[in-house]
Amino acid sequence: MSKRTPTKQQLLNILKKANRLTIAEIMVHFTISEIAVRKQLHELVQQGYVKQKSHKQKLGRPYLTYELSEKGHETFPNQYKTIPVELLEDLEELQGTQAVRALLDKYGEREKAYMDKVMQEDDLDKKVAEMARIQNERGYMVEIEKTAEGDFEIRNFNCPVAAIASCYHQMCTNEQKLYEELFPESEVRAHSFITHGDHVCKWTIKNPNGR
Repeated sequence: MSKRTPTKQQLLNILKKANRLTIAEIMVHFTISEIAVRKQLHELVQQGYVKQKSHKQKLGRPYLTYELSEKGHETFPNQYKTIPVELLEDLEELQGTQAVRALLDKYGEREKAYMDKVMQEDDLDKKVAEMARIQNERGYMVEIEKTAEGDFEIRNFNCPVAAIASCYHQMCTNEQKLYEELFPESEVRAHSFITHGDHVCKWTIKNPNGR
């Protein structure tokens, strides 16, 4: 959050402790006006830090509750980015690099099994689009462009496992292996990686039939 006012921080703290509250329950913690609190709360909702939910009643108008979004929870100190890397480093120290490779390969196999389970399309265009949709649901930021030659250029602007992949590039090679297994008749080429300092991970999936 670029600028966090004392009121906004207090709202985040209150919702972190209480999970879900109405505006009346929130106002118990403030001495300033409800209008001022609502303004700050509305900004947190607009910025994606707080989720607003409407609840129907048998009598009267629906009422609203507020709770932290995932983005809101991430404003608090956490170690989720460092702990997985540290655990892999500990495993490498205790049992060697081969153990780490085996573990990351196991993770890759689980990813492949999941994709096989949820991907239902056979048509290449639809299959690539479905793959992108599933990846986006899992935290990636994938865009696809079909070239004049009929190939598919995949651009991924966010890597949810970048902390691990920066230390263990096997994560990136496993991703290429995943694409190769999902599209066995296509050649898969990697052009850039976020973990190598590039702005985007870029891949090409060749269309074996051209256009």
